[in-house]
Amino acid sequence: MASQPAEIEVETWIEIVRQKVSALRFGSVQIIVHEGRVTQVESTEKTRLAADLPAPRPQR
Repeated sequence: MASQPAEIEVETWIEIVRQKVSALRFGSVQIIVHEGRVTQVESTEKTRLAADLPAPRPQR
């Protein structure tokens, strides 16, 4: 178990990253660092469409 504040902080953002990764099927998780500390964790999810669907026709 962590006893130092810095260790607790590391465990916190690592857990956030784990949660975001496990919630994604396709996408990315980005870790933002400022002055050597993780300050933000962002996730972007992509929705994949089936490749075998016909392309939409242009309207006339």
